[in-house]
Amino acid sequence: MKVPLLRSTTEVERARAVWQYRGQSRPTFATEPKQGETSVWDFPRPPVIEDVTGTMSVRLGAQLLASTERGKRVLETAGAPTYYFPPGDVIAPLSVTGARSICEWKGLAEALSLQERANVGWRYVEMFEEFQSIHRWVAFYPARVDCYIDGARMEAQPGGFYGGWVSGDLVGPIKGEPGSSQW
Repeated sequence: MKVPLLRSTTEVERARAVWQYRGQSRPTFATEPKQGETSVWDFPRPPVIEDVTGTMSVRLGAQLLASTERGKRVLETAGAPTYYFPPGDVIAPLSVTGARSICEWKGLAEALSLQERANVGWRYVEMFEEFQSIHRWVAFYPARVDCYIDGARMEAQPGGFYGGWVSGDLVGPIKGEPGSSQW
């Protein structure tokens, strides 16, 4: 399948330039990570994609929605990692809601629902070139469904807008909290 690519525009470049922190150094208010912890302030901006080692899964109660050992995650300064499932590893019948959003780094996303549960996840359908490897891969909101890595339940990134998965070894503060809109 040919990936529909977006071109960067002046508006996109302005949106990319607004971010105050880019991962080169931690701000003074950042929590210093201890041995075995990871600071969200060490993640880069622009964001990067990494392969995930281990098993990612998503459930709604007892219902398995997705499971993979081929997952990817996107890391971006100040945010919790966002995890993506290959389309073939999503078991649940998700439907497109019609709601769309744009990320100045990744591209145009469409919201996904599961039966009566609205906006459980999203996928990017038009991409900036650097992120075309996650075209149509599905990400889930841990505030709306139960998300796991190797059986450990992940918490939701603060604020309700972002879909990052917060593990026990992640330290912040994490974007999404009040006052963090330009982090």
